[in-house]
Amino acid sequence: MPLTFAVLLGSVRSERQGIKAARLLLGALEARGHEAVLVDPLVTRLPLLDRMYKEYPQGQAPAELETLATLYRRADGFLIVSAEYNHGIPPALKNLLDHFLEEYLWRPSAIACYSAGGFGGVRAAMQLRMTLGELGMPSIPSLFAIPRIGSALSDDGQPAEPRTRQQMERFLDELQWYAEALKTQRARGTPY
Repeated sequence: MPLTFAVLLGSVRSERQGIKAARLLLGALEARGHEAVLVDPLVTRLPLLDRMYKEYPQGQAPAELETLATLYRRADGFLIVSAEYNHGIPPALKNLLDHFLEEYLWRPSAIACYSAGGFGGVRAAMQLRMTLGELGMPSIPSLFAIPRIGSALSDDGQPAEPRTRQQMERFLDELQWYAEALKTQRARGTPY
Protein backbone atom coordinates (compact mmCIF):
# COMPACT_ATOMS: atom_id res chain seq x y z
CA MET A 1 0.00 0.00 0.00
CA PRO A 2 1.55 3.37 -0.97
CA LEU A 3 2.07 5.69 1.97
CA THR A 4 2.94 9.36 2.37
CA PHE A 5 5.88 10.42 4.52
CA ALA A 6 7.00 13.89 5.49
CA VAL A 7 10.78 13.92 5.82
CA LEU A 8 11.73 16.71 8.22
CA LEU A 9 15.32 17.91 7.90
CA GLY A 10 16.73 19.56 10.98
CA SER A 11 19.67 21.71 9.95
CA VAL A 12 20.02 25.09 8.29
CA ARG A 13 23.81 25.35 8.44
CA SER A 14 25.53 26.39 5.23
CA GLU A 15 27.64 23.20 5.07
CA ARG A 16 25.02 20.87 6.52
CA GLN A 17 25.55 17.18 6.08
CA GLY A 18 22.01 16.03 6.86
CA ILE A 19 20.83 16.84 3.36
CA LYS A 20 22.83 13.80 2.23
CA ALA A 21 20.92 11.55 4.64
CA ALA A 22 17.63 13.13 3.55
CA ARG A 23 18.45 12.42 -0.11
CA LEU A 24 19.23 8.78 0.72
CA LEU A 25 15.98 8.31 2.64
CA LEU A 26 13.78 10.16 0.13
CA GLY A 27 15.12 7.98 -2.68
CA ALA A 28 14.65 4.79 -0.67
CA LEU A 29 11.05 5.65 0.26
CA GLU A 30 10.21 6.52 -3.34
CA ALA A 31 11.84 3.27 -4.54
CA ARG A 32 9.36 1.46 -2.27
CA GLY A 33 6.49 3.20 -4.07
CA HIS A 34 5.76 5.75 -1.34
CA GLU A 35 5.41 9.51 -1.60
CA ALA A 36 8.20 11.23 0.32
CA VAL A 37 8.10 15.01 0.76
CA LEU A 38 11.11 16.91 2.06
CA VAL A 39 10.38 19.60 4.64
CA ASP A 40 13.51 21.74 4.73
CA PRO A 41 13.63 24.59 7.26
CA LEU A 42 16.16 26.36 5.04
CA VAL A 43 13.47 26.55 2.34
CA THR A 44 10.39 26.91 4.56
CA ARG A 45 11.98 29.58 6.76
CA LEU A 46 9.42 29.52 9.54
CA PRO A 47 9.78 32.38 12.02
CA LEU A 48 10.78 31.60 15.59
CA LEU A 49 7.71 30.20 17.27
CA ASP A 50 5.29 32.86 18.44
CA ARG A 51 1.97 31.18 17.63
CA MET A 52 1.29 27.56 16.79
CA TYR A 53 -0.70 26.80 13.65
CA LYS A 54 -3.76 25.93 15.75
CA GLU A 55 -3.66 29.34 17.46
CA TYR A 56 -4.46 31.24 14.26
CA PRO A 57 -8.09 31.82 13.34
CA GLN A 58 -9.14 29.43 10.58
CA GLY A 59 -7.83 30.59 7.22
CA GLN A 60 -5.50 33.22 8.71
CA ALA A 61 -2.31 31.20 9.29
CA PRO A 62 0.73 32.20 7.21
CA ALA A 63 0.92 30.38 3.88
CA GLU A 64 3.99 28.34 4.95
CA LEU A 65 2.11 26.96 7.95
CA GLU A 66 -0.98 26.20 5.91
CA THR A 67 1.09 24.28 3.36
CA LEU A 68 2.78 22.22 6.07
CA ALA A 69 -0.50 21.57 7.89
CA THR A 70 -2.02 20.22 4.67
CA LEU A 71 0.97 17.92 4.11
CA TYR A 72 1.04 16.75 7.73
CA ARG A 73 -2.69 15.92 7.77
CA ARG A 74 -2.29 13.60 4.79
CA ALA A 75 1.00 12.08 5.98
CA ASP A 76 1.04 8.50 7.23
CA GLY A 77 4.29 9.00 9.09
CA PHE A 78 7.17 11.35 9.75
CA LEU A 79 10.85 10.70 9.20
CA ILE A 80 13.03 13.07 11.20
CA VAL A 81 16.60 13.68 9.99
CA SER A 82 18.53 15.21 12.86
CA ALA A 83 22.05 16.29 13.58
CA GLU A 84 23.37 16.45 17.10
CA TYR A 85 24.27 19.94 18.28
CA ASN A 86 26.03 20.01 21.66
CA HIS A 87 24.42 16.65 22.54
CA GLY A 88 20.98 17.99 21.67
CA ILE A 89 18.34 18.75 19.06
CA PRO A 90 19.16 21.37 16.42
CA PRO A 91 17.19 24.58 17.08
CA ALA A 92 15.80 24.74 13.53
CA LEU A 93 14.31 21.25 13.95
CA LYS A 94 12.77 22.04 17.33
CA ASN A 95 11.24 25.22 15.91
CA LEU A 96 9.90 23.33 12.88
CA LEU A 97 8.31 20.69 15.10
CA ASP A 98 6.79 23.05 17.65
CA HIS A 99 4.57 24.92 15.18
CA PHE A 100 2.13 21.97 15.04
CA LEU A 101 0.41 19.45 17.28
CA GLU A 102 -2.91 17.90 16.16
CA GLU A 103 -1.54 17.32 12.67
CA TYR A 104 0.96 14.79 14.08
CA LEU A 105 -1.47 12.73 16.14
CA TRP A 106 -1.74 8.97 15.66
CA ARG A 107 1.15 8.81 13.17
CA PRO A 108 4.53 7.17 13.77
CA SER A 109 7.82 8.92 13.51
CA ALA A 110 11.27 7.54 12.85
CA ILE A 111 14.59 9.14 13.70
CA ALA A 112 17.55 9.17 11.34
CA CYS A 113 20.37 10.86 13.22
CA TYR A 114 23.93 11.68 12.31
CA SER A 115 27.09 13.32 13.53
CA ALA A 116 30.62 14.07 12.43
CA GLY A 117 31.89 11.77 15.17
CA GLY A 118 31.41 8.15 16.10
CA PHE A 119 28.12 8.33 18.03
CA GLY A 120 25.94 9.11 15.00
CA GLY A 121 23.72 11.64 16.75
CA VAL A 122 22.14 9.21 19.22
CA ARG A 123 22.21 11.69 22.12
CA ALA A 124 19.99 14.08 20.15
CA ALA A 125 17.79 11.12 19.16
CA MET A 126 17.07 10.34 22.82
CA GLN A 127 15.83 13.89 23.36
CA LEU A 128 13.84 13.70 20.13
CA ARG A 129 12.03 10.57 21.34
CA MET A 130 10.60 12.54 24.27
CA THR A 131 9.59 15.48 22.08
CA LEU A 132 8.03 13.34 19.35
CA GLY A 133 6.05 11.32 21.87
CA GLU A 134 4.72 14.51 23.46
CA LEU A 135 3.68 15.76 20.02
CA GLY A 136 1.63 12.61 19.44
CA MET A 137 3.90 10.90 16.92
CA PRO A 138 5.88 8.38 18.96
CA SER A 139 9.08 7.15 17.37
CA ILE A 140 9.56 3.59 16.25
CA PRO A 141 11.97 1.54 18.39
CA SER A 142 14.84 1.50 15.86
CA LEU A 143 17.10 4.40 14.97
CA PHE A 144 19.06 4.93 11.78
CA ALA A 145 22.29 6.40 13.15
CA ILE A 146 24.97 7.58 10.74
CA PRO A 147 28.34 8.18 12.38
CA ARG A 148 31.04 10.13 10.51
CA ILE A 149 28.49 11.33 8.00
CA GLY A 150 31.09 13.31 6.06
CA SER A 151 32.58 10.10 4.73
CA ALA A 152 29.62 7.72 5.24
CA LEU A 153 27.50 9.28 2.46
CA SER A 154 28.32 10.97 -0.83
CA ASP A 155 26.82 14.36 -1.63
CA ASP A 156 23.95 12.68 -3.50
CA GLY A 157 23.26 10.42 -0.52
CA GLN A 158 24.89 7.20 -1.63
CA PRO A 159 26.38 5.10 1.19
CA ALA A 160 30.09 4.34 1.18
CA GLU A 161 29.48 0.99 2.93
CA PRO A 162 26.85 -1.62 1.96
CA ARG A 163 26.06 -2.05 5.67
CA THR A 164 24.61 1.48 5.80
CA ARG A 165 22.02 0.63 3.14
CA GLN A 166 21.17 -2.65 4.88
CA GLN A 167 20.60 -0.84 8.19
CA MET A 168 18.47 1.78 6.43
CA GLU A 169 16.29 -0.82 4.71
CA ARG A 170 15.58 -2.60 7.99
CA PHE A 171 14.79 0.76 9.63
CA LEU A 172 12.40 1.65 6.78
CA ASP A 173 10.75 -1.80 7.01
CA GLU A 174 9.91 -0.99 10.62
CA LEU A 175 8.66 2.52 9.83
CA GLN A 176 6.48 1.17 7.03
CA TRP A 177 5.01 -1.50 9.34
CA TYR A 178 4.07 1.07 11.97
CA ALA A 179 2.72 3.50 9.36
CA GLU A 180 0.49 0.82 7.82
CA ALA A 181 -0.75 -0.33 11.24
CA LEU A 182 -1.59 3.16 12.45
CA LYS A 183 -3.19 4.11 9.12
CA THR A 184 -5.52 1.13 9.52
CA GLN A 185 -6.36 2.13 13.09
CA ARG A 186 -6.92 5.81 12.18
CA ALA A 187 -9.45 4.67 9.57
CA ARG A 188 -11.35 2.89 12.38
CA GLY A 189 -11.30 5.99 14.56
CA THR A 190 -9.09 7.47 17.26
CA PRO A 191 -9.59 7.76 21.04
CA TYR A 192 -10.27 11.51 20.66
